[in-house]
Amino acid sequence: MVRLSRVMLKEAGNAIDKTLSEILVCPLSKQPLRVCEKTKSLVSDTIGVSFPIKDGIPCLVPKDGKILEEDGDASKAS
Repeated sequence: MVRLSRVMLKEAGNAIDKTLSEILVCPLSKQPLRVCEKTKSLVSDTIGVSFPIKDGIPCLVPKDGKILEEDGDASKAS
């Protein structure tokens, strides 16, 4: 049973369920978040902050957010 759970978690990786991504909002701006596959994070385009997804779980604690660079940030190209 434990082995099966580990396999399932490994297969899930950093993916996030589409339905879940549609209901999650930024904890700071309360605006929708965009999934960035390149950086494995949820991005708030409204305020330019990226929140990591660790083992398929979004980390939406404000202190975990990272401010995105204004000039040509790679995460905007998802």
